Amino acid sequence: MHFARLLISVCFVIALGPVGYGDITTHHQTSVATEDSECSSCEFRQQSKLMRLHAIKSQILSKLRLKQAPNISRDVVKQLLPKAPPLQQLLDQYDVLGDDNRDGVMEDDDDHATTETIMTMATEPDPIVQVDRKPKCCFFSFSPKIQPIRIVKAQLWVHLRPADEDTTVFLQISRLMPVTDGNRHRIRSLKIDVKAGTKSWQSIDVKQVLTVWLKQPETNRGIEINAYDAKGTDLAVTSSEPGDEGLQPFMEVKISESPKRSRRDSGLDCDENSPESRCCRFPLTVDFEDFGWDWIIAPKRYKANYCLGECEYMHLQKYPHTHLVNKANPRGTAGPCCTPTKMSPINMLYFNRKEQIIYGKIPSMVVDRCGCS
Repeated sequence: MHFARLLISVCFVIALGPVGYGDITTHHQTSVATEDSECSSCEFRQQSKLMRLHAIKSQILSKLRLKQAPNISRDVVKQLLPKAPPLQQLLDQYDVLGDDNRDGVMEDDDDHATTETIMTMATEPDPIVQVDRKPKCCFFSFSPKIQPIRIVKAQLWVHLRPADEDTTVFLQISRLMPVTDGNRHRIRSLKIDVKAGTKSWQSIDVKQVLTVWLKQPETNRGIEINAYDAKGTDLAVTSSEPGDEGLQPFMEVKISESPKRSRRDSGLDCDENSPESRCCRFPLTVDFEDFGWDWIIAPKRYKANYCLGECEYMHLQKYPHTHLVNKANPRGTAGPCCTPTKMSPINMLYFNRKEQIIYGKIPSMVVDRCGCS
């Protein structure tokens, strides 16, 4: 039994991939007496869960191409988080779905996260396009890796302060140019009827503008945003004044992704009190707040699960392909291991290192099925 558990531990490490063990607490078995077997089983499961949690932390950073977690505190998140409709819609999706995994999940075929939506906040443009340090808004930075052909939509979101009376607001978007190149060129103009005392978010289609920026990055000097009412008062929020936190302009860009096949799988499931010794899927909930990862906006937790159990020779009757492979290539094999045979992705809303809000899909983060291989 002790050898079998040692073998399972080795298999578990192999299934998770490279993991740093510097901060993983190891458990030294001091007794293999029969009366201690039940306790040993509980401790072994606890150790396996701890290893899985450490592996998940490493996998998320690797799949997001991050060397370390972004240094964004909870207070900074509150300041940067737009109080805007598109973000609230994404958060509402998590409220509806909860932490449960859905049936018929999409089968992923990539080792890295797939971006679906990018929300980029406005920053101050280069001084070369400013006159007397004005305007201080707005420049939007995008990765050159974004393919213009994959852009589904691009919306500029602008928050309007409440007007003193019912009025018509002229929302104008102009391209910033170096002062030596002449005047600014208007990109879009929108006429909006607003009610007195009513604040609102307005969105403008800027897909064509963004496409040009991505094809010719040197043309992206930034834009100026104005929203004048009948009295000539600018109602557009373009700077972070007290009380305007989360109301600065931002761009929402939707990126298409390749279609993937859906597939349903089932396997042996166990709970923490299960006496099952065979290879089985056990529940495990990951809580990002326990990690101290405030940069992950949603979900705050999700069900990851893990595999654990023995793979005896007779159990291979359920997995004939694996049995044949082991017979054909017996060298160096220590026997079958209990590992994930089907995994699915999770959707995540998070801040990247540039303090952009990303909504994307991270592959192979949920264990859907376990088996002997």
